[in-house]
Order: sequence, then C-alpha cells, then structure tokens
Amino acid sequence: MKKILLAFALIASMQVAGAQVKSASAAKKAVEAAEAVVANPKKATKADSWIKLGKAYMDAYNTPAGNGMVGLDRKSVALTMSGMKPTATESVNLGGETFTKEVYSTCEYYYNSQDILAMINITKPVYKDALDKALDAYKKAFAADTKKAKTKDIAEGIKTVYDKLYNEAYNAYTLNDIASASQLFEAAARTSMVEPYAKVDTSLLYNAGFTAAIAGDNQRAENLFKECLQHGYYGTDGDVFVRLSSIAEQAGDKAAQKKYLEDGFAAYPESQAVLIGLINYYITNKEDTGRLFTLIGQAKANDPTNASLSYVEGNIYKELGEIDKAIEAYRKCADINPEYEYGHIGEGILHYNNALDIQEKASEEIDDAKYMALVADFEKELKACIEPFEKAFELSKDESIKGSIAEYLKNACYRFRDDDPAYQAKYDKYNAVLAK
Repeated sequence: MKKILLAFALIASMQVAGAQVKSASAAKKAVEAAEAVVANPKKATKADSWIKLGKAYMDAYNTPAGNGMVGLDRKSVALTMSGMKPTATESVNLGGETFTKEVYSTCEYYYNSQDILAMINITKPVYKDALDKALDAYKKAFAADTKKAKTKDIAEGIKTVYDKLYNEAYNAYTLNDIASASQLFEAAARTSMVEPYAKVDTSLLYNAGFTAAIAGDNQRAENLFKECLQHGYYGTDGDVFVRLSSIAEQAGDKAAQKKYLEDGFAAYPESQAVLIGLINYYITNKEDTGRLFTLIGQAKANDPTNASLSYVEGNIYKELGEIDKAIEAYRKCADINPEYEYGHIGEGILHYNNALDIQEKASEEIDDAKYMALVADFEKELKACIEPFEKAFELSKDESIKGSIAEYLKNACYRFRDDDPAYQAKYDKYNAVLAK
C-alpha cells in the first residue's frame, strides 16, 4: 500500500479537526437557520447567504471530531478535550504499523508509535452528506456572486471541502477501505476543479485510479489514468503508462498494451518499469525483440550524449540473455560519460547475479567433477564483479548508492579474503563503510 503515499505525510500533518464549541444539536440548529435564510427568495440571490450555509455545514461536519488536532501528542490532545474520556482504547495494526485507537462516542483517534495523533475518523456524523451540501452551497454562492466580490471567500470555502475529502480518502485508505478511498480521492479531485478554486490535482486523480485498480474497478482506473495523461501527468518514471498497459493486458487488448508501453518508453526511456514491461510484452507475445533496439536507437539519436541510454540497452540485452552484448553496452556508458557510475553498476550486478545462479546450480550438483567446475565458474564471475563495482563506488556521490555497492563488494571479497591479503584489505574497507 505504500505506493500510493504521494504526499500522504503532508496530508497527515494537515489533518486537523479544529477547535469545536458546538454540540451536534447546536450545529443542526445553525444549519437549519442558514437553510431558512436561503429559502427566502430575496436572500437566496445573495452570495453571503450561501457562503454562510456552506460554513454551517462545514461546522456540522467538524463537530463530531472533537477538539483534537493531528500532530499533537496524546497529553496535549487530552488538554483540548475538555475532560472528555475515551470509552475504549485498543491497539490496532494498519498497513503494518501499530496504532493506539481511542474510541469516543462520535469519532476515533489513532495515535502512532510515538504517541502522536495521526488520524481522526468520524463515526457518527451530524449529517452524512455534509461535505456534499457544503460544496453545493459554495457552488450556488458562486452563481449568485455576479459582481465577483466574494470570489476569494467562495474559493476558500471550496478548499475546506477539498481538504476534508482529502483527509477522508487518507483515512479510508489507512483503514484498508480501498473502494471508498478511491471514490473519496476522486471526489476530492473533482472538488478542487470547482470554480472559483479551479485547480487540477493530478496526484489525487492518480491515487483515485491506483486505488480503483486495487479494488478491481479497472474501467474507472483506466478512465482516471487516461485523465492523468490528458493533464500531462505521467506518474513517477511513467508509471501511468505502465498501469494503463496492465489494464489493457487484463482486458486482452494487446495493441493498447503495446502502445501504452511504447508511449511510456518514448517519454521515459530510462524507466525500468516501462522497460521491463516492454521486454515482457515482446517475449510473452513472441514478437520481434528487434523493436526494442529500434526504440532505444531512436532515443539515442535524440540524445546521443545520454549515457543512461546505453545502460538501458545493457539491461535489455541482459533480460534477453545476451550477456556479452549487455557488458559491451554497459561499458559504452563510460565512453559517453566517464563520471556515470550506472554502467559499472550494471556490469557488476550482472556478474554478481551470474555467480549466485552458478552457486545455486553447484549446490544441486552431485557429480564431484561437475561440482568443482561450477565452483570455478562461480569464483570467476564473483571476482569479475569486483572491478566494476569498485569503479562505481569511487564515482558515485550518492551515499545510499555507495552503501549498496559496498554491500556487494563486502560479500564478494569475503569469499577470497583467505586467498590473497588484497581481498582481505578490500573486505575490511567496505565492511568499515557499512559499519558507519
């Protein structure tokens, strides 16, 4: 479920109940009074009347959440609750994380492992459709505001509805109600588009599509992902293309599957998800894999100084089992850009994984002569990974990447530490890097 968390940390930090002073009955009376005002034909022509109704519904929506504020610790929340005590407290697991849930008569508070209020879930709303009613009121306010004197106030009102729907979607997703989360993400996205707020939140459209796909609603997911493309939003490294291709594959539409992947490759030639999707498509459907090299050739022609494209070419050859060509492509990276570490990384991983595959075969071999031959091949491949990994380690400026490379080097050099002091020294060096 982590894939969807596009700005979820930000959502959680923004999710507040707001200080509440009204009881449910007082909130209802305020709504009824505001409804009575707009029922008057003369007052219904005024934007202020509808704005007040929108605010009344928002107050009614917020009332059951109590006075707690997401981001506060439990002791601070207790001070805001005016002596209110939970009727039950229990430990719950949500998405692999443990929360403490406090149950109140109208809502639930969820505290994370640091005892910080992470989520408020309303269980007994004053009006089930309060957000819909509030949004409708703000729409009518905009229609009544012919002089556009209240544009800012109306836009702010629409944003309050949008924010709450955003939070509701987050809550539903956290509580593993994926179908509801999808509908709420879309509702939030549609609300953000309402004039005069009128903003397109493509990340919400993506989240709505993502959760729709998880819930098995492929048609909605497809429509939402297509809408993302229309707005120029392609996800991380062309993820939207990959998801649309997956939906097309499930529908048996090979032509659409292929087109989405090729469009994704044209936009994101370095995306591993798109590349693997293309490779799998051509292999599964027994189509000419030469098309892959036509595509990479086009990308190279458009950007001949981009070393990462040779890295991608090496990955293609590797997946197709053409090891010598893969190594050749990886080594071309350094010719194009001597500071580019990924070609060395690709070659190192290729040799390292080959060594692991040979090791597994050796473990199953019962013939001594064949076993020893496999061990020799294993050691040859394992030694072969060391030089490219060391080049990558020296070139990389990213500490997390250097750490990953050091892990490979430590494991490889460990095997030969008793054969040659040089390997022992390398082992000690990279072990020390990982120990920091």
